[in-house]
Amino acid sequence: MTFSYAQLKTVAEILQSAARTEILPRFRQLASDQVRQKSSIHDVVTDADVAAEKVIADALVRRFPGAVVIGEEGVSADPSILGRLAGADLAFLVDPVDGTKNFASGLPLFGVMAAVVAYGEVVGGVIYDPILDDFAFSLRGEGAWTESADGVTKDLRVASPCGISEMNGLVSWTALPSDMRRVVSANLPAFTASNSYRCAAHEYRMVCTGHADFLMHAKLMPWDHAAGVLMHREAGGYAARLDGSPYSPRYTEGGILCAADQATWEAVHEALFRRPPSR
Repeated sequence: MTFSYAQLKTVAEILQSAARTEILPRFRQLASDQVRQKSSIHDVVTDADVAAEKVIADALVRRFPGAVVIGEEGVSADPSILGRLAGADLAFLVDPVDGTKNFASGLPLFGVMAAVVAYGEVVGGVIYDPILDDFAFSLRGEGAWTESADGVTKDLRVASPCGISEMNGLVSWTALPSDMRRVVSANLPAFTASNSYRCAAHEYRMVCTGHADFLMHAKLMPWDHAAGVLMHREAGGYAARLDGSPYSPRYTEGGILCAADQATWEAVHEALFRRPPSR
């Protein structure tokens, strides 16, 4: 199945509309009972997440009859929904507010994400920044680009390969097993810089525009990564799970590492996960 730019633009307009009606009016206006904890104090959901996901899902079903919509908050309430992805001809993976902790903290670093999945393959992605009202798009085989609020487009391209000591990485390592957290945190000084912005939407946009050399996330939920991994590949990059196997939106474990090319991926992986010599 092919998915056209016009169809992807429709998805983008749905995300934009939901942000304007459900997300931005609640930004820095949330009462304490409108922010709730999920798995930990760092994993929260707000009324904006829930309301925006409903608006987005309803609009997608109206515009794409028969499509399956799988949203983060819907799966949180009913994990069996994620199983619908496997048999769907057309599905949308939706993160209504990516970077919810930032959003709930009043930090203007969050995004709205949607991936288009046809017969199990990611064919399109949209990452929307509600604050600046601009988009990053990708279509399988057709490239990746940004589009500003005034319609100006710019092709995305990952950074050129460079040495480990010159690299600036985006590293989200807290979901790793405890022994690997110690290993990775001890190895981070090998890079020029390593950061985590608690927002996959903006981190993927950074690595796809060449403003970061690599991205590593230990947690692998499809609404967080499907759009971004496609965008990174279409921008010329190489991505794989932490064990080296190819990424698929059906995976919810195994982490992800994105880099400029396969050789850089292997070098970054070695630098991140190198264990100290046994004494």
